[in-house]
Amino acid sequence: MSDRRSPLPCRVLIIAGSDSGGGAGIQADIKAVTAMGGYAATAITAITVQNTLGVHGVHPLPLDLIEAQARAVLDDIGADAIKTGMLGSVAVVERVAAILDTSNAPAVVDPVMVAKGGAALLDDDAVSAVRSLMIPRAALLTPNAPEAEALTGILVADLDGQRRAGAALLELGAKAVLMKGGHVPGQTVVDLLVTASGETLLEGPRIETNSTHGTGCTLASAIAAGLALGRPLEVAVAEAWAYVSEAIRRAPGLGQGHGPLDHGWPLKDAR
Repeated sequence: MSDRRSPLPCRVLIIAGSDSGGGAGIQADIKAVTAMGGYAATAITAITVQNTLGVHGVHPLPLDLIEAQARAVLDDIGADAIKTGMLGSVAVVERVAAILDTSNAPAVVDPVMVAKGGAALLDDDAVSAVRSLMIPRAALLTPNAPEAEALTGILVADLDGQRRAGAALLELGAKAVLMKGGHVPGQTVVDLLVTASGETLLEGPRIETNSTHGTGCTLASAIAAGLALGRPLEVAVAEAWAYVSEAIRRAPGLGQGHGPLDHGWPLKDAR
């Protein structure tokens, strides 16, 4: 009898926090990687009590447990890309940086600092650890404007600010930087991909909606899936950007606050 199994999907290890509401964090990451054709595995850094109205509690997991999850995945399943999200503390940043050093997989680093509702997800003293330990290990860094400002001290209020902050983050060691423009004022949203060889602009009209919870997590994980599938960086970023834009447009309108995206729209369209 012939083997009807399909080829193994490309593997993404996600190291991030859990969102009980399902719109961001590990839950959004898994959905995004799956929708983009990858296989998602996880190492959870913290459990959050969260819904569309905000973060109501954060419970970090022990360092050894975080590392044990990652090691269990890397030593057995392996990874073609790694995505990091919420890390929370200096100690977790240090441990995750050490984990990244044991793998050759490219790392997409989302420097998560604040939840959509305003809750802090990274200790103030951990910002310098992200700057010194995570940025140099990033094949791609994906900061929004406030995160880029915190990491560089450069005001990001327009495209020029995005360019200057992106260049500064390259100087800090990132191989590439996707400067997200959702927090930058204007009717058009511009994301700027900056590499040593140049820049790529991705732009589109701002979608007026409250359903933007987890956009950063979703975008970074979708890019990681593209890299795991062997896409060139520019192609992985463009495909993920288009995926997230459509996921925002099709958002199901759940919850009373910042609602989740429709992560599964490509799977629905494929039926």
